[in-house]
Amino acid sequence: MRREITGFSNPTVKSLRALREKKHRKAARQFLAEGLRLLTDALECGHVPQVLVMSSARDPHRLLETLEAAVLAAGGEVIETTPDILSKITGKDNPQAVAGVFAEFDTSIERLDRGAAPIWLVAQALRDPGNLGTMLRTGDAVGAGGLILIDDCADPFSVEAVRASMGAVFTQAIAQASWADFLPWLRAGSGQLVAASLRDAIPYRGAPYAAPCFVLVGNESRGLPEEYEAACDLRVTMPMKGRADSLNAAVAAAVLAYEVLARLEP
Repeated sequence: MRREITGFSNPTVKSLRALREKKHRKAARQFLAEGLRLLTDALECGHVPQVLVMSSARDPHRLLETLEAAVLAAGGEVIETTPDILSKITGKDNPQAVAGVFAEFDTSIERLDRGAAPIWLVAQALRDPGNLGTMLRTGDAVGAGGLILIDDCADPFSVEAVRASMGAVFTQAIAQASWADFLPWLRAGSGQLVAASLRDAIPYRGAPYAAPCFVLVGNESRGLPEEYEAACDLRVTMPMKGRADSLNAAVAAAVLAYEVLARLEP
């Protein structure tokens, strides 16, 4: 179905705008993504928007035509609206010419296939959606199986996290679990848990990594709880040669993930 919306007070505009808030995303089980490249990446990964919202000021593009056709073929809705209304929906002063509404993914840890990749990223109490999106992007870059979010993390389906992921929200498996659920799941099969740590840690270069390797980083300000680190198979540290005493959580995950990749690759 196609239709045009020109009024800010339209109920559809209000419902789409509400997806910027976590409670409404959870109630609707939907999330927003914006930009032709990101939506094209989603389509290539098999994710078709349920709703496609396009600016009336957009330029014609073959990829956009492909998106439209896919949404309509799947029984979705294509909406054309003004740039100002699209800005209100996405919360950006200079919005992309297109946005999509997707169904949230199943994030249960039981659905993960740990043997699908040699590396997995794990974040505990990660609060910054930009860091979360960056970790998804890093996971895509190193060929990780996905990102496991432990305890109270930022919402991976927030507009900010989706934007920061640069499309990796659609290429990486995402799971959410408490530590009490994650650890028994991990120990029920193969998997080495490696923490970026300062407690009884060895240098991250040349450490004995083993696949599947689960790279664990903690909260941006507090790091990992001591009991979580104690449960890890390996604790590694990265040298700090300046005044800083730690790396950004997402950066630490990236540095460590590339070292693991280098050690595990034949």
